Amino acid sequence: MKKLIMSAATAVLFSAVSCSAVTGHDSTPVSQLDLQRYLGTWYEIARYDHKFERGMDDVTAEYSVTDDGKILVINSGWKDGVRKVAEGKAKCPDPVGNPAHLRVSFFLFFYADYNILYIDPGYTHVLIGSKSDKYLWIMSRTPTLDESARNAILEEAARRGYDTSKLIWVNHDRSSVK
Repeated sequence: MKKLIMSAATAVLFSAVSCSAVTGHDSTPVSQLDLQRYLGTWYEIARYDHKFERGMDDVTAEYSVTDDGKILVINSGWKDGVRKVAEGKAKCPDPVGNPAHLRVSFFLFFYADYNILYIDPGYTHVLIGSKSDKYLWIMSRTPTLDESARNAILEEAARRGYDTSKLIWVNHDRSSVK
């Protein structure tokens, strides 16, 4: 009986390890983050397709700290000529040991992982992912990203095992969005 239990446990362990190896992406957050420098407005440059942003352009994310110390997140963008806004909240479960891992919620108490995978030293562009390889964002402090920054962030995403060919590049030209 003990052998059967050990064999089953070993099979489950190898299955879990092989499943994580199949995804092959590294979602480890950066080790350092200055939250005060990170706060403010970020423009979405590119993202993986997902239901809650499908068809949206001119997308931004604004981060601020409320009077009670919580992180307020306001995401907005345009879809079919209408501005859509989602207000959420974020928290950092381990601000000292893992400051670039946030948990973000846009609905009640349902939180999702938000990992800052890369941030340039000037805090001008960032690569964001989650534990799942289904989510990836490239954000910038400006609506466009110069070629060297774009190449650096794409190389980092590819190095981490993300398929950069799946990125949707966001339009920030309001005259063509309407």
